[in-house]
Amino acid sequence: MNDVIFETVVSTVSARGVPHVAPMGVRYRDGAVVLMPFKPSGTLDNVLATERAVLNIVTDTRVFAGCVTGRRMWPLVATEHVAGVRLDAALRHLELRLADHHDDAQRPVLTMSVVHATDHGVFAGFNRAQAAVVEGAILVSRLPMLPREKVDAEMAYLQIAIDKTAGPHEHEAWDWLKQAVAQHRARAGEEAG
Repeated sequence: MNDVIFETVVSTVSARGVPHVAPMGVRYRDGAVVLMPFKPSGTLDNVLATERAVLNIVTDTRVFAGCVTGRRMWPLVATEHVAGVRLDAALRHLELRLADHHDDAQRPVLTMSVVHATDHGVFAGFNRAQAAVVEGAILVSRLPMLPREKVDAEMAYLQIAIDKTAGPHEHEAWDWLKQAVAQHRARAGEEAG
């Protein structure tokens, strides 16, 4: 499975109706959306319990940075065709129902059929800072697995795009990511000491 991955935000609800929002790379295949969440995962648990999810297409990259830094409380709107929620900031959302599930020890494959899709805004294009924030969020989500030198080099490179093209939202998101790196290192220093 080496096809194109699109960075999106998936919203689900638990069997008890508790919303969960998480950034996730997805694949589009034969009219379906393929999710491959890592285990353990709130998204995976919720999809298996309810057989539904909502794919949110957003350009406000604070959502990506916020979710990986503990800021998961984003304004939500109820969906109409599956019992769920979408991000109020979504430019587009797709309401999904589980069509197929292949279990895996690390990354199960969830093939989701599209029940409904709606546009909510106009996509004006990305600026480089938005892409940098998304890449930074991916780095932060993998801090325990990455060497310090790799994180430093990539953050320094991404900082160039932030400096040249960021607006207020990207600056705010970038600050959250830098704080998360510093907090991770402080915890690691405490554990090592």
